[in-house]
Amino acid sequence: MTEKLRNYIDGQFVAATGAESFELISPVDESVTGTSPISGQADIDAAVAAATRAFPAWKATTPGQRQAALLKLADAIEANSDALVEAQSRDTGQPKHLIAAEEVATGADHLRFFAGAARMLEGKSAGEYMSGFTSYVRREPVGVIGQVTPWNYPLMMAIWKIGPALATGNTVVLKPSDTTPGSTLVLAGLSQGILPDGVLNVVLGTAATGATLVEHPGLSMVSITGSVRAGIEVANAAAKQVKRTHLELGGNAPVVVFGDADIETAADRIGDAAFFNAGQDCTAATRVLVHESAHDELVAALVKKAESVRPGKPDDEEAAYGPLNNIRHFETVTGKIAALPAHAAIRTGGERVGETGFYFAPTVITGVRQDDPIVQEEIFAPVITVQTFADEAEAITLANDVVYGLASSIWTRDHGVVQRVTAALDFGAVWVNAHIPLVAEMPHGGFKRSGYGKDLSAYGVEDYTRIKHVMSAHD
Repeated sequence: MTEKLRNYIDGQFVAATGAESFELISPVDESVTGTSPISGQADIDAAVAAATRAFPAWKATTPGQRQAALLKLADAIEANSDALVEAQSRDTGQPKHLIAAEEVATGADHLRFFAGAARMLEGKSAGEYMSGFTSYVRREPVGVIGQVTPWNYPLMMAIWKIGPALATGNTVVLKPSDTTPGSTLVLAGLSQGILPDGVLNVVLGTAATGATLVEHPGLSMVSITGSVRAGIEVANAAAKQVKRTHLELGGNAPVVVFGDADIETAADRIGDAAFFNAGQDCTAATRVLVHESAHDELVAALVKKAESVRPGKPDDEEAAYGPLNNIRHFETVTGKIAALPAHAAIRTGGERVGETGFYFAPTVITGVRQDDPIVQEEIFAPVITVQTFADEAEAITLANDVVYGLASSIWTRDHGVVQRVTAALDFGAVWVNAHIPLVAEMPHGGFKRSGYGKDLSAYGVEDYTRIKHVMSAHD
């Protein structure tokens, strides 16, 4: 018998009010693993009402009290790692050892950062900026926040959403991806008795549920991590009610390799950053741009790296990654590969692995041109494209010539090149001789159609606050 999932509202797991539901499908073997409700207006109303009731008291807590609650929740996450890993691997097919290390342990660490950041908010110092008056700035919570998370890192993305929102005194209604609700529900259950009822609420459903949440007039802000298309829809819906938005959207990262780079090391690290989590990462190393003098050497090294990497099932501790998340995405990826132009060459991979599940081989494609869809569009799969450039100016032009602006990297030993190119790349993150490492203390977020607002860091925490000027006459 498959599990019937329930919403988490006002500190309790409750059945959705409607009868509509859908089956959860394992990306590992395509079996049915559970049934999720499709929450409707009544469910969203209940969740927003609970968050609204909880807001005044949660807002009134001191930063230290909120810190203590979030630290307790972080401890609970670590103590219940196995339950979180099991729930998530059932939905995503990710190798369990990677969920434990990269999402549970790292997620608890990030939550602890947010807990501490609650006590370090900054503003302009109080002072007499006009004679006879003292001014100061209050940094306040925004209110009830509606949040939508994606399926590629379900637990981590939930923590990145609720951490800064709760740390700054907001309350939350969170809708996880329809295909990966499991670990978010476990997280909600762990918060029971740690967070006051109504501070964190989780509603399940499809994209229609997310749209209903975003459009709810009881929200003061909406935040989404997802595709550019989804972000545009959220921004449009929020604009009608002048709600604040926080958008962390897609990416299509350029990887700029100069001729003086350590090619073997670069290929190894680029491969790790391209194939991790089956390439289902908005910062994944996808578009390799290499100086023409190093093209053949780098391609050979990338092919060798790709052929040393293999996907596997959740319990396989040697597996580098798991399957693509769902049949829709799998068909999109295979369709893009099938539609490659004649001038593109698949050097390795480009095909399904196995006969069941949504596994895709590590893939390296050469001969592509800047206007090819495989270059211009985010593929979100374990796929690398390779192009050449003749000089620094062309490298910058090719790197920036996409609608995305999330992440990028350059590979060189030349300090001058590092300084010029990092300044010229139009991306929210630029790594040098590395690609993909993230730390809680530094911001993560993009430009252009990759969205606006920051996750992680003090900047990400400040995004969930509003600024109030208070001015007091001396007499």
